[in-house]
Amino acid sequence: MKLLRKIFLPFNLVYFLIVFTRNKLFDFSALKSISFDFPVIGVGNLSIGGTGKTPMIEYLVRILVNEYKIAVLSRGYGRKSDGFVMSGGSVSSEIIGDEPYQIKNKFPEIIVAVNNDRKAGIDLLKKYNPNLDVVLLDDSFQHRKVKPGLSILLTCYKDLYCDDILLPAGNLREPISGANRAQIIVVTKCPKILSDFEKKEIFKRLNIKNHQKLFFSSIVYDEHIKSLYNTKSIDYLKNKKFTLVTGIANAKPLLNYLDVLGLHYEHLEFPDHHNFTKSQLRLISSKTIVLTTEKDFTRLNSVKNNSIYYIPIKIEIDNSVEFINSIKGFTKNYLN
Repeated sequence: MKLLRKIFLPFNLVYFLIVFTRNKLFDFSALKSISFDFPVIGVGNLSIGGTGKTPMIEYLVRILVNEYKIAVLSRGYGRKSDGFVMSGGSVSSEIIGDEPYQIKNKFPEIIVAVNNDRKAGIDLLKKYNPNLDVVLLDDSFQHRKVKPGLSILLTCYKDLYCDDILLPAGNLREPISGANRAQIIVVTKCPKILSDFEKKEIFKRLNIKNHQKLFFSSIVYDEHIKSLYNTKSIDYLKNKKFTLVTGIANAKPLLNYLDVLGLHYEHLEFPDHHNFTKSQLRLISSKTIVLTTEKDFTRLNSVKNNSIYYIPIKIEIDNSVEFINSIKGFTKNYLN
């Protein structure tokens, strides 16, 4: 990997010039960013890979769902459809994408839609739902044709954007200076216990600005696993050999969690948003007990049965009261 980074390093200047020029054109209004007169909250990252955008969207839904009519708009990465699609009815994960499908299943009372064109997507959401209060934009940070009223930028604890470099040699989609557009920055996938000293060091390394707030979050795995028909304690897997199936950007936190529990498993690892082939589905269906992620569970439709379980996750945010007040305060100020 280090050798490949060195090979691609000369191309970084070309990529930098393209992205830097594009951002400056938006900054100086040569390219137009659209703002809306109702709350639009964007969630994104500077890097490729999983920083925990979907759990953050779900966290925001939980904060707002009891007070406002909410819609989530995503591009629906990996979906087998084009244009604007709203979830519901017979719309499958293949049509809308695995993450939007997961969000809709978890929160059936909210609106979930996909569209690569975020501006057109928001317009259509408002057209079909005139009483809509809040739009949450998933993976929106580089989609600058829409300017969210509030931008939340995520970065992983073990892969901070300040320690990375641009594509193609690194994993950054745009220069680190792009972080300045965010009002809230969340360091995700942190250890449960993080010292005040380390938080201050990360604050300095990320060069947090006066207009920004920094928060720290960690993943919490449910103590139960779920199938189509059953819910069991995670202890059900103790003293059993099972197969773990993952198609996510970073499975290490889940592996660490299962290892700490002392569970024994074989790991079938696939790329993020992987579309399982027929032969892979046959292999998975032949296993006695399968554990997978909530996102992957949506793509295993043809082999879902009582022996295939997923483990739900959510996030906990340090200083959650301040975070919740920031979200609610922004929303209330916009609507009043």
